[in-house]
Amino acid sequence: MSIEELKQIGRCKSFGGWIETYTHFSKKCNCTMRFSLYLPPQMESGKSLIPALYWLSGLTCTDENFINKSGAMQYAAKHGIALIVPDTSPRGDDVPDDPNQDWDFGLGAGFYVNATETPWSKHYQMYDYIVNELPELIQSRFEKIDPKRKSIFGHSMGGHGAIMIALKNPGAYQSVSAFSPIVSPGSCPWGEKAFSNYLGSDPLKWQTYDSCQLIQSQPKERLPLLIDQGQNDGFLKIQLQLEKIQAACQEAGHPLTLRYHAGYDHSYFFISSFIGEHISYHAQALNIN
Repeated sequence: MSIEELKQIGRCKSFGGWIETYTHFSKKCNCTMRFSLYLPPQMESGKSLIPALYWLSGLTCTDENFINKSGAMQYAAKHGIALIVPDTSPRGDDVPDDPNQDWDFGLGAGFYVNATETPWSKHYQMYDYIVNELPELIQSRFEKIDPKRKSIFGHSMGGHGAIMIALKNPGAYQSVSAFSPIVSPGSCPWGEKAFSNYLGSDPLKWQTYDSCQLIQSQPKERLPLLIDQGQNDGFLKIQLQLEKIQAACQEAGHPLTLRYHAGYDHSYFFISSFIGEHISYHAQALNIN
C-alpha cells in the first residue's frame, strides 16, 4: 500500500505531539475509511521505535469521540506511545445501515467482525481491517512506529473488540484492557441483533467472536485482562454481563483484574477518569522505561 493512498484531513498539536487524522480507501471494507493517530513527541526527538496502542470505540462512535473526550494524549506523551484510533464501521452512501435507523446496528456498529451475510458482507469486514489492513498501512506510512510492539484496548463494543481480537491472535499484542466491555455478545440484545444479521442465525458461528467462549477454548496464551466497570452503568446487567467473563476466567484459569467503581456510568467521564491508569498498564507491558 503506497503512501499516496493516505489523505491527511486534520493535524493539531497536543502535549508536544501531534493528533493527525487520515482517510484512505480500504480494500477490506470496500469504502473510504477514516482513522486518527496521536504521535507523541518522542517520534521527533528520539531514535528508538515507538510502540502502538490501538483504541476501539463503542456503538455510535467515530474516531473523534476518543480523541476529543478521553484525555489520553497527555499520558501517551508521557510514556511515548502512539495511539491509533479507527472508526467503528465502514461508512458511505452505498454502505447499508439498519433499515429502521436504530443506533445499535449498522453504521457506527460494526462489532469488529467479518460479516458473512448479504448485504453486510460487502463492506462490514471490520475484523480484517483492524487486525491486518490498518496495521499494515501504519507500518508502511509511519516507519518510527514499531510493528512488533502493540497493545489494544477499548470501550463497550470496542471493549468486546479489543478482548476478542487479542484472544484470537496469540502473541500479536503485548497487553489488552477494556472499559465496560460487552463480554458475551452472543447472549445480549446488542450482540444478538448484530451477530444474527452479520453472521447468520447459527449461534455456533457467533462463538468465534465471543470472548467468553474464546477464553474457554484458547489454551495457547493467557494474556492478562484488565477491565474497569462503573457500578452506575445502566447497560451493566443486560448488555455487558461481566459476571460471565469472570466465571469463564475462573474456570479456565485465565488471569483477570476486574475493578468496579462506585458512582461511575458508561460515559467518557468514566473513561477519562481511569485512562491514565490503562495507558500506564500498557506502557509497562510494552517495556517502556
